[in-house]
Amino acid sequence: MRPALPTEATPPAAAPARDGAPVRVSLQISGMTCAACQARVQKALANVPGVVDANVNLMTAEAAVTFDPATSSADALVARVRETGYGAALPRAGGDPLAEQDEARAREFHELRAKALVATAAGAIAMVASMPLMAAHAHLGLGGPVDPLMRWSMRVLDPPLARALPWLYAIQPRAIAFALLLLTTAVMAWAGRHFYVRAWAAFRHHSADMNTLVAVGTGAAYLLSVVATVAPGFFLARGVPPDVYYEAVVLIIALILVGNALEARAKRETSAALRKLVQLQPATARVVRGGAELDVAVELVHPGDVVAVRPGERIPVDGEVVSGGSAVDESMLTGEPLPVRKGPGDRVIGATLNGTGAFRFRATAVGADSVLAGIVRLMREAQGSRAPIQKLADRISGIFVPVVLSIAIATFVAWFLAADAAPAVRAFVAAVAVLVIACPCAMGLAVPTAVMVATGKGAELGVLIKGGEALERAHAVRAVVLDKTGTITAGKPVVTEVALAAGSETSEPELLALVAAVERASEHPLAAAIVAHAAERGAPALAAAAFESATGRGARGTVDGRAVLVGNEALLAEAGVDPAPLRARAAELASRGRTVVFAAVDGALAGLVAIADPLRPTSREAIARLRRMGLEVVMLTGDGRSTAEAVAREAGVARVVAGVLPAGKVAEIERLQAEGKIVAMVGDGINDAPALARADVGVAMGGGTDVAVEAADVTLMRPDLGAVADAIALSRRTMRTMRQNLFWAFAYNVVGIPVAAGALYPAFGLMLSPVLASAAMAMSSVSVVSNSLRLRRFRGARRE
Repeated sequence: MRPALPTEATPPAAAPARDGAPVRVSLQISGMTCAACQARVQKALANVPGVVDANVNLMTAEAAVTFDPATSSADALVARVRETGYGAALPRAGGDPLAEQDEARAREFHELRAKALVATAAGAIAMVASMPLMAAHAHLGLGGPVDPLMRWSMRVLDPPLARALPWLYAIQPRAIAFALLLLTTAVMAWAGRHFYVRAWAAFRHHSADMNTLVAVGTGAAYLLSVVATVAPGFFLARGVPPDVYYEAVVLIIALILVGNALEARAKRETSAALRKLVQLQPATARVVRGGAELDVAVELVHPGDVVAVRPGERIPVDGEVVSGGSAVDESMLTGEPLPVRKGPGDRVIGATLNGTGAFRFRATAVGADSVLAGIVRLMREAQGSRAPIQKLADRISGIFVPVVLSIAIATFVAWFLAADAAPAVRAFVAAVAVLVIACPCAMGLAVPTAVMVATGKGAELGVLIKGGEALERAHAVRAVVLDKTGTITAGKPVVTEVALAAGSETSEPELLALVAAVERASEHPLAAAIVAHAAERGAPALAAAAFESATGRGARGTVDGRAVLVGNEALLAEAGVDPAPLRARAAELASRGRTVVFAAVDGALAGLVAIADPLRPTSREAIARLRRMGLEVVMLTGDGRSTAEAVAREAGVARVVAGVLPAGKVAEIERLQAEGKIVAMVGDGINDAPALARADVGVAMGGGTDVAVEAADVTLMRPDLGAVADAIALSRRTMRTMRQNLFWAFAYNVVGIPVAAGALYPAFGLMLSPVLASAAMAMSSVSVVSNSLRLRRFRGARRE
């Protein structure tokens, strides 16, 4: 049975309301660059009348809004976002949101790259052209430039430049200044326009974000330069050189755009796993119609169609094999590299890879109902969710920009009062450096980038994590509670031993055939195991007459004229058959967790059949890995204690709680939680659903029921407890990455802002150029995204 996944490939643009119920709509947001942007859009949406809930995600550039349709509308939400200076749109009807998101990110990257290249070229021109101006001002005897970068340039670059371009130094300084004014104005109006538009929109709504810092810093430098260009006498009369900062304005815009472009490209890589999954589905399918095989678009395949698959092809849709057989590589779904044998009656999943065989299958789920579509939807929702640790960054980002503006003002005042020369200019340069070095972007990206990469990597490993909250909780797990049947064990009873009674005249194949004939008429799960084993051993399929079931004891019947009795000791004793010759053997088997069924033929003890639910092949090693990770492992089961303890010994579980009903499982989890432990519950059945919901982290096995999967926080797409260790190890690695991101984002600002303000000047005589400050700001957010991308190298708990 496949995992029960939701049946929509992607959330609709707006879920229809029923009986006045709230509507949920997904908006595509453009223009957000930092946590303050995200917070402003979210606040604007939350304040719209009728909005019940609004969640804006910086990484996915989406807003999920739930609202009352009687009070508001999707169009009103779009209009409100646009009022804040950001773009907003509803997904196209019938479109692919993932493709639309990729298309939007590609457009954003190409636009930012073009602006960054042009602005960088303009900045280089502005810096070269500024050299003659600085040299002319130096000849006035008023001192060199205050900006450290320009002072270095005058010392190192100016002499060779004057020799290489003597014609440039022959131009009138004021002509150069006016030319730089035109160039800078053009760059600000085109490449940097969005900074000023969004900053103005934020100002009108009494808020501030990164755009505010950039706009105020570059705007102040621009206005000061304009005054120096138009009225240089104002500065000369006060003994201050009329320096212009056009090159700083252009280079600040250029470097921030370079950082934004690199960030946009890195963001595209965070959803690479999701994109890879979507691209696995073939574009066409070979459908059998009218006896002929026709290639049709996969969108035209309908449930019930018979589809042919040849060797080496990808399976186009979900279905059930009707003829033929092959080995299918399901690693895209489960993370397991070994192919799985498929034959008539077996389920196949769309986008998995066929091996060397050929087969036909009947389509059962297509489009939005397919397993692949469900995985994509769950991943999109998980990548758009917020981890609790994000709240710390949100709180700081909410006050960050006002604090930075205050620090910039204080820096200006301090330099103006304390500077020994050109106090106004020095104060201005330091204040601008403070404004442009401050970076709320890195704090906003620290957590969501890690969530996106981690959930994508989890899907590659066959672990579907339902969101940032589950991802964060999993790292703190200290106790793992395992259901027995279907989790530690395969959940499918099989015959493990057949023993003949001493002196029995019935051979093993004959005994299997007789017992299977009686059990074939029974509905008991153990009966199915015996019938399947007899078929595997080639025993003839016989029919039983006069079948009679003895509830709780066994069954009897006549096979080829022979009286056959199959059941427990009580049934044999009732028929006058003594099981004593096999009682010791039965006790030994029972101590190993086997269920023993006695068989008598024509009134004489013939033998016994031992049945067990075997461990999954990977369970023992997986449990050992969990224990090596410092986790307490507990087995919960409704089975009797002797069977449970036998399975626990074989699996390597030290603590067993047996004979518990669903309510008892919940009570055991609550008891562990009362000890202060964060508990993960792993199960697969309906009776596990309450415990999965009660646990701090619920984990549903891949072959589980719909109810169990819906109640869980994590779904394992492969029936392997090793995936539990992978999920916890991935969570631990992701939390380390999140903390690293937040630490460096905070540390960058804690160190960078004082340095920009001039904290190093008294001791070392060092000041930070606004241009270098902007470069540092641009690289900080890129470093956070790059650190998150390292999670793509995660290989599972074995190597953690």
